[in-house]
Amino acid sequence: MAETITIIDDRTGKKVTVPITDGVFPSSALRELDPDLRVYDPAYLSTAACSSAITYLDGDAGILRYRGYPIEQLAEKSTFLEVAYLLLNGNLPTADELAKWTYDVTHHTMIHENMRKRFVDGFHYDAHPMGMFISSVAALGTFYDDAKDIFNKPALDRQTLRLIAKVPTLAAMAYRFSKGLSFVQPENSLSYSANFLNMMFKIGNDDTVDPVLARAMDILFILHADHEQNCGTTAMRVIASSNADPYSAAAGASAALYGPLHGGANEAVVRMLEEIGSLENVPAFIQSVKEGKGRLMGFGHRVYKNYDPRATIIKKTAYDVFAVTGKNPLLDIALKLEETALKDDYFVQRKLYPNVDFYSGLIYQALGFPVDMFTVLFAIPRTAGWLAHFAELLGDKEQKISRPRQWYKGPDERDYVPIAAR
Repeated sequence: MAETITIIDDRTGKKVTVPITDGVFPSSALRELDPDLRVYDPAYLSTAACSSAITYLDGDAGILRYRGYPIEQLAEKSTFLEVAYLLLNGNLPTADELAKWTYDVTHHTMIHENMRKRFVDGFHYDAHPMGMFISSVAALGTFYDDAKDIFNKPALDRQTLRLIAKVPTLAAMAYRFSKGLSFVQPENSLSYSANFLNMMFKIGNDDTVDPVLARAMDILFILHADHEQNCGTTAMRVIASSNADPYSAAAGASAALYGPLHGGANEAVVRMLEEIGSLENVPAFIQSVKEGKGRLMGFGHRVYKNYDPRATIIKKTAYDVFAVTGKNPLLDIALKLEETALKDDYFVQRKLYPNVDFYSGLIYQALGFPVDMFTVLFAIPRTAGWLAHFAELLGDKEQKISRPRQWYKGPDERDYVPIAAR
């Protein structure tokens, strides 16, 4: 028997019955009752603004899947470029498809000299890397005549390839500019993640990147590649709905990510651990959180009401990294904080478990990234997910230009008063 929901308008007695599919019913039911009815839903907490086949997330069960594949399997067995292909195309690539995709991405990592010499050099010496990254992504689209030809699939595929290939280059360029270091050209003999680390930290002629660190970077990229309809992805879709080019949309999504409530969570974790300072201070900090005097950063999630599946993978990856780099001195504080919180009914009852941000910042620090690069590191892999959503929206016949309605609560009509009489 099909599930339905019946809504009754008590003002008129009119009722309408509509189907419930996967826990979703159409808002057309309200329009049938009264075309002037609106649902007030701040932050869209109960609104499904699109249907999508890209990422499945069950926060209560702690499940995350890309195109049906569990994130745990992808993080263990795949490369980031293989996962990017999956997100964009719907299926894992064959060996030949992956080889061609990897070759194409690898050979599109260069950027136009004018981007580096004229655009980037125009930034102030202490510009934030994420601000530079956002601006550079938007500017990148001006170098391609076909950037706006979004309904021509070969042209859109070219933009997708260019963006995924070049965002690590833009990110490394922003970092090295902020440090006063010379730009490092991409190295085609290296993997996607190893090439990024080389562009970031190369000194002299040594292109060697520890494979353990490159693999850790790849895993972090996989875990951050997509996460359903978060703030940045929603921004990407809203901008795409106006038929803007993918560079402009990706820049807008990156700007959403720049906000500390979205992409800055792992930076907040590191700062929290630094403020705690020592193992002896953990109990007092936990107590202050329970008393409402502080926040436990890196615990809990808007969606997950269980252990974030990405957190388990990242915790293991952290130990792999620390075996090479040496242990981050904040790790012991983090472990003690996690152990204490998970034994405390206050946090357990509120379903506050470690999320992906709790350990990722420690890994980034161990790899040598400063905290102002953390959000940029988030944007690099998320570009693949954003572009998958961009293409999906363009092919969705139910989608129109995004235009939410509002609940007006301002003054009624007022007569204009000349300035002399005010």
